Amino acid sequence: MFAPTLPDTSMPRIFNMFIIRLLWQIPTGLFLVVVLFLSINEYAAARPSRRIKDIPYVATNASGTDAERHLLDVYTPRKATSAGKMPVVMFIHGGSWNSGSKNLYTFIGRRLAKQGVVAVIINYRLSPAVLVPAMADDCAEAVRWTTQHIAEYGGDPDRIFVMGHSAGAGLAALLATDSRLFAKLGITKNPVKGAILDDPAGLDMFDYLTRMEYPNDEQYLISYGKDPAVWRSVSPMYFVSDATPHMLLYTGGRTYPSITSSSQRFIERLKEHNVKYDYKVLPGKKHVAMVTQLFWQHNLIYQELLTFVGADK
Repeated sequence: MFAPTLPDTSMPRIFNMFIIRLLWQIPTGLFLVVVLFLSINEYAAARPSRRIKDIPYVATNASGTDAERHLLDVYTPRKATSAGKMPVVMFIHGGSWNSGSKNLYTFIGRRLAKQGVVAVIINYRLSPAVLVPAMADDCAEAVRWTTQHIAEYGGDPDRIFVMGHSAGAGLAALLATDSRLFAKLGITKNPVKGAILDDPAGLDMFDYLTRMEYPNDEQYLISYGKDPAVWRSVSPMYFVSDATPHMLLYTGGRTYPSITSSSQRFIERLKEHNVKYDYKVLPGKKHVAMVTQLFWQHNLIYQELLTFVGADK
């Protein structure tokens, strides 16, 4: 016997549930594809390189040593190049002088090592624990460690270049221009052979903090303090000289106006002292994209960097 036919009120509900599940599956599927792609890409990049993690670059028993922040990682190619000792690039992360970690930039270490460069990626102390002058001292200590030990990892201590993004690029510029940082360590000649500045912040914090043109600029006083003499003492703009080494400088076409204007003034200062430089504005790039683009091995910055440091690819 057939049951009487009744209106099937369950069908629209079942259909709606199906659509909802389908819509959920689409972004999940795309996410998984992206994750899989990036994982494969990262594995391919990691295979030719070796990472030596968490090396202290100051004596662990020294006064003021920070067990987490006074560390660096070294990335080396697994296969030796034909040219002997390899050029060295020390990368300094950004993060508004109060955040960031070397562990976020393994992709830069991997990409450089894959292309015949020994990469050193560092941590340094951050505010509010310390002010920017102490951060600059940390970076100089990391360079000193590199000069003393990088040959053990296949790097050439006579070809050390510094690189950074944002606040890290400002610190890299300071290392390249202010030899007093090394004189305090007993190093009579600045060991930095060149600098790669990626959307640099902090090139002239004396001017920036004097003007206070933008909302929330007071936040940077936590990192720089309130003494204008200190602001000037860690602004690379005032230390450019005839001895300043060759620089590569990149800014994004859609980065912060303060970075654009200070970079242009920095270039003028380099010109005044006949310092060799190359400067490019990358169209359409915002500040964060200026560093995330370094995930891609064939990025323009890598292409020019390899020639700049003399890498044997």
